[in-house]
Amino acid sequence: MGKEIERKFLVDHGKWQSLEKPIGERYRQGYLVMDPRKTIRVRLTETGGFLTIKGLSAGATRPEYEYEIPVSDAAELLDSFSMAELSKIRYKISFRGHLWEVDEFLGDNAGLIVAEIELENESDPFELPGWVAGEVTGEEKYYNSNLTVRPYKAWVL
Repeated sequence: MGKEIERKFLVDHGKWQSLEKPIGERYRQGYLVMDPRKTIRVRLTETGGFLTIKGLSAGATRPEYEYEIPVSDAAELLDSFSMAELSKIRYKISFRGHLWEVDEFLGDNAGLIVAEIELENESDPFELPGWVAGEVTGEEKYYNSNLTVRPYKAWVL
């Protein structure tokens, strides 16, 4: 069984803006199925297309299956079958032996920056970069699928 063990954190805007970082990659992703127990997502990046199926989270772990698909198929699925979608710029940053994926959200989610780290086990130790703020793992309002229907601008103060 495929699985994802992922922890999510908010990013300190000031520290993030002053950080020297790699060039980000624009992502467009939409959802074909959005159910609390499962999601089916299509993602289109500058370099490929992907179909991802995710199950219900238990802590920081959930079933996940991801498959590369042709870019033209990803674009067609997004244009014709997506129930809701979002866009973001993803940065990949290595820090102390771990890969951090940092998403700067666009559109109605502009202003939200979330960092994710994938682990082999929930108990794996890791060090937080200085630009990471509070943890939001398990907070449903930060799930990408939820941000498509209740965007950041609708609930941020």
